[in-house]
Amino acid sequence: MLRRQKLGAPEHKRDPAAHGGTLSMSHNNTRSFFNFSQLVLSAGNLKSPPVLKHSKITYFEVEILDVQSKKQICIVDKVPPSSTLLDVKHKFHKACPQWYPSRVGLQLERNGPYLKDSVNIQSLAVSSIITLYFTDLGQQVGWTTFFLTEYTGPLLIYLLFYIRLSTIYDQVESTKNFRHPVVHLACFCHCLHYIRHLLETLFVHKFSGGHTPLKNMIKGCAFYWGFTSWIAYYINHPRYTPPSFGHRQVSLAALGFLMCEAGNHFINVALAHQNHSGSKACFPSPTYNPFTWLFLLVSCPNYTYEVGSWISFTVMTQTLPGRQISPAVPGGDCL
Repeated sequence: MLRRQKLGAPEHKRDPAAHGGTLSMSHNNTRSFFNFSQLVLSAGNLKSPPVLKHSKITYFEVEILDVQSKKQICIVDKVPPSSTLLDVKHKFHKACPQWYPSRVGLQLERNGPYLKDSVNIQSLAVSSIITLYFTDLGQQVGWTTFFLTEYTGPLLIYLLFYIRLSTIYDQVESTKNFRHPVVHLACFCHCLHYIRHLLETLFVHKFSGGHTPLKNMIKGCAFYWGFTSWIAYYINHPRYTPPSFGHRQVSLAALGFLMCEAGNHFINVALAHQNHSGSKACFPSPTYNPFTWLFLLVSCPNYTYEVGSWISFTVMTQTLPGRQISPAVPGGDCL
């Protein structure tokens, strides 16, 4: 009996162990299944977490005040941080259609400089409300229009004097007097000068896309058109007399004019293709082209060549206005 109980005792002790092992394996299987299910769910196309869905973007409000009266003109709201000042101007134009973007000048302070269109609005923000001062810049024109108008006028005005309109000169004198060859050469050189300017405006010069007030264009046209009328009147006058030193003076001055015009063109091309390192412009260096060697002496030789062209033109025609017009008849009125 004792032996049977002893033999049965181990069997009784193995049963709890076997039962515990079964529970442990079941628990491990459950954990593995849970981990596997989490892996499958994480590998699927799930929606964005709620935190990203409800992420907030800070918008700015731009309050625009009149620079003189400090009265509020309008408030441009919901301006994203990535917006530029040009974006603000476009929204301001929608609220106030009479002021288009190029006519709007915005300042951070009343006496401060005008802000550039490329300025990021976030760089101006101290709080969520940005206050800017508005100035009406007046009627604006593009730079291309500005220069084309300035240079087209002299080209046409000179030709009107060259054909000797009856409304400008006495028709009888115009038909009687012989034109010296330098008159034709001067017309060619003058037209060449302004045709070069027009072509460079269209194909060489690079403009920033900005604008300038209309009154500046009127001032520029008054100068260029008036100066052209001044010199064209005397060179094409029926009583114009040729240069004192004759053919040699005309030939040397004409050669100097053509060289300065060529130099001006090559310098403008070099300046248009200059390299930029960061925000600083690097001026071109002299090359094998002899016309660029003037960079060794000055930064912008195009102005030097421009002055040289007009000095050569003056020597070629010998026109300090009024000096080269002779009296019509002895004892008569002089112009």
